[in-house]
Amino acid sequence: MLQLDKALIQARKAELESTKHALKHHFVGIDPIIDELMDCIQVWYLMPELLKRPVIVNLWGMTGVGKTDLVRQLVKHLHFQDRFAEVELSNIGQTSWSSSVSSVLDDYGFHNGKPCIVLFDEIQRFNTIDSKGEQLPQTKFMDFWELLSDGHLSKKQKDDLDSFLNEYYQRERNAQRRRSKGEKEDEDDSPGYISTWDAVNLKKALNLDMEVVDMLDITEEEMVSMILTAKRKKVIYEPINHTQTLILISGNLDDAFQMSHQAAEADVDADIFHAFTTKVTLMNIKDALLRKFRPEQVARFGNIHLVYPSLRKQDFHTLITREIHRVQTDTFGRTGIRLVTDVSMNQLIYRNGVFPVQGVRPLFSSVTDILEVNLSRLLLQALSDDIDTIHLSYSEARQAIVARLGDVTVEHPYVGRIDKIRQDNTQASVANISVHESGHAVAYMVLFGLVPLQLQSKVASSYASGFTFPHQLHRTRRTLLDMIKVYLAGGIAEELLFGHLEASTGRENDRERATELAMDYVRRYGFDDEFQATYTIEDYPHRMNTVVTDMDVEKMMMRLVSETKELLGQYVHCLHALSKALTEAGKLETDQVAAIAQQYDVAAEIKPEGHLHIADYDARLREPLVWRGRH
Repeated sequence: MLQLDKALIQARKAELESTKHALKHHFVGIDPIIDELMDCIQVWYLMPELLKRPVIVNLWGMTGVGKTDLVRQLVKHLHFQDRFAEVELSNIGQTSWSSSVSSVLDDYGFHNGKPCIVLFDEIQRFNTIDSKGEQLPQTKFMDFWELLSDGHLSKKQKDDLDSFLNEYYQRERNAQRRRSKGEKEDEDDSPGYISTWDAVNLKKALNLDMEVVDMLDITEEEMVSMILTAKRKKVIYEPINHTQTLILISGNLDDAFQMSHQAAEADVDADIFHAFTTKVTLMNIKDALLRKFRPEQVARFGNIHLVYPSLRKQDFHTLITREIHRVQTDTFGRTGIRLVTDVSMNQLIYRNGVFPVQGVRPLFSSVTDILEVNLSRLLLQALSDDIDTIHLSYSEARQAIVARLGDVTVEHPYVGRIDKIRQDNTQASVANISVHESGHAVAYMVLFGLVPLQLQSKVASSYASGFTFPHQLHRTRRTLLDMIKVYLAGGIAEELLFGHLEASTGRENDRERATELAMDYVRRYGFDDEFQATYTIEDYPHRMNTVVTDMDVEKMMMRLVSETKELLGQYVHCLHALSKALTEAGKLETDQVAAIAQQYDVAAEIKPEGHLHIADYDARLREPLVWRGRH
């Protein structure tokens, strides 16, 4: 029966709570993830003896949100550094000299059944099926699935014990022969203490809770007795027990995060990305896993899936403030010089360092590039002139970092790397982009009755990823058609205001997405009355000939192009006014867009990011049924 040490449990509870506070202080924007993680590991940390299976926690999110760092900080604060392993499994190349999880954990000395933490990072690289759903050949780390199943790893080798016994018995037999012949005993045949090499191997084979240095005091006869006892009890043949191992699995599942492909986008509002990532559910994660692993393998990941949202604007601002404070503290500690910055430096770093999909790494790099590199030039002058304070700001008008050192003001010409790309856009390019984006916006407001949360034309990349839907749209036959029109509206707006010969190629990504939706409309969802079978099944026995649907998709696109032209023609004055305002300002806030729309009788509401646009199904269901046949 387990003995309950209440004092120890209370002490561990206090340590868990202390760890939680430390993690929340260290990380920004992931407090709910930290709370959930600490809840998941509570039993493992307080009373691991109760566990019959290992605790498996999956961490999913886009790059740079702190998945791996969270685990490392957790290990540090729980003081598990000596019982922690990071393992990257991959089907590409040679991950390590090991070819099994068991050998990796054996190298770390984790086969003793005691609590430990193992992080399997970047697990998406260990996919067992390809993009077509075909099974990939695998020869390495196949016991990973065995570990996830019940926490036990079968033993593949039992030769060390028999080898030790055979050598011992051989020496004993040689000694007996010499004694029977009256010969002098050979020193090599006389019993002694086990060697360091034997101690290391036998400690693993017998799973002994002893230090190697203590085992050097064990005689060979005593070790033989221990081996024979273990053999009689059969314990050496039992699977290696890892039920007290905390298994953490981390990875990037792009299939679950719709916006992960927009990694180079620096101008989309971070809050829009955040709103979409908060909508990722357990089922989205499982669907994404099923595109990389076989169903029986996905089941072994368990049901504890913690999904990281991308960072919000306020999270990035908090990180920038922290990083500036770090530089200030470091500068004062090394030089005794006080660094004072104003908000213009924060804004400069944000504009040039925040790529919402890429997480924190570009931001940290930009702090070094913008602040620390330029500060190093000023420190030498301040130290030479015995200046104890440097005031730092950024002037957008003069495009310079302005430093005040005592009574002297120094200006260093500087344009952020991303700002420079934005500024390189000529006024003609800005006008072109403004019309394109306004076309999307007008169509979106007319068809969905919602104001876009972001409208910007002075951007670092022209149409890099196409139009970004800022709200969550419940997909129906109608919304699919309307989404296609919104995608088409950017290029068509250019044709209406500039003429079809001057329409730019910036429509490429929009057209690709519109075509994908049209293909799904016909082939996947059966919304086209002419094609009711599903044409998207990939496995060979059920694969349909998609060629027969191509002409229907093309006719549908032609029809929707015509309808979108008609729609924008009806609201061309609103389109023109919005385009002019956007060209002049470079960026319009939501209320400004709404005000222009109202002037031209476009009814559109301002809703927060992630708002679900869905028909009033519940109200319709409450109404009396009036059957009029099929509509």
